[in-house]
Amino acid sequence: MDFDFSDDQEQLRDAVRKWVDKGYDFDRRRAIVAAGGFDRAAYTELAELGLTGLYVSEDNGGMGMGPTEAMVTMEELGRGIVLEPLTQTLICSATLQTHAPAALQAAWLPRMASGEAIVVLAHQERGARYQLNRCAAQASESGGAWTVTGTKSVVAVGDQADAFVVPATVNGQIALFLVERSASGVSTQAYVTQDGSRAAEVVLSQAPAQLVTLNGLAALEEAVDIGIASVCAEAVGVMDKTLAITVDYMNTRKQFGVVIASFQALRHRVSDMKMQLELARSMSYYATLKLHAPAEERRRALARAKYQLGVSMRFIGQQAVQLHGGIAVTDEYIVSHYFKKLTQLDMTFGDTLHQLGQVSDRMQETAGVFA
Repeated sequence: MDFDFSDDQEQLRDAVRKWVDKGYDFDRRRAIVAAGGFDRAAYTELAELGLTGLYVSEDNGGMGMGPTEAMVTMEELGRGIVLEPLTQTLICSATLQTHAPAALQAAWLPRMASGEAIVVLAHQERGARYQLNRCAAQASESGGAWTVTGTKSVVAVGDQADAFVVPATVNGQIALFLVERSASGVSTQAYVTQDGSRAAEVVLSQAPAQLVTLNGLAALEEAVDIGIASVCAEAVGVMDKTLAITVDYMNTRKQFGVVIASFQALRHRVSDMKMQLELARSMSYYATLKLHAPAEERRRALARAKYQLGVSMRFIGQQAVQLHGGIAVTDEYIVSHYFKKLTQLDMTFGDTLHQLGQVSDRMQETAGVFA
């Protein structure tokens, strides 16, 4: 199997890295957090790079690329702990392109690809505990028109998005709908999350909706798996940069007249961080390569990947804090923000404990040394 990236993929990586290094430095990020955790201008810059149209077909104005290009992009955005919700754009553009009727695709995909419209997934509910088949929101049809009633929590840029992809129950089964934020019966309450990004509670009260698909659970599982693969890639970028900052600090900080990078015990800890990073990177590749696998195989693989990424994120984040000392937990120093980002990514689309349960539940009878 060839794990080398193509020239086009490397050029994409370089373009995103240059934008992060030159256009999204720590000072700009701090200003965005202070302003509420989302900057439409920064999102527009991502669109100008073509990133919002990665999964959108060329017929709809996108780049028509695939999971590998998305992985490369998210790694680089992770290195800059970029706040703007490109993962949500990847999820929703892929979901609409795969499952939505042609008229709905034509109305939204070109606008999403250009960055004009932001569509995010609004699926989390209080008490669901990451279980995708638990959905209290209800949808009803009257005269060919749908309405949705329910409350969704921690919706990325929920008060700024133009529309939501919403799962709701219809006759005991989950379906997916598109609900515009400007529609009647939609209200939002925004807040800043732990890593500085923006989210909101979204309340739908008989809000007009457009049906995406009645086979909503399968489509939602696919959407979340795309999100997991994206989060895994982003986490690799965050960990890669966290390790690099830590090594630079150790090569600068002196104790007893010598740099602390010369201490063998600390060098061993950095080696362990590097091992966890490369293990996480390999599992991120695994997640991306499994996105087009059959549903059960895909779900099992993504749970494995997210579990390992959670273990690696926790280890690298904690070691970075320990090796830096007290400075690492101050708001003024960048490592604290990388640590918070890793903590939030661990909880996104199912935390480590949840994913371990998923791996266990999906374990086949042939697993284990006694099979």
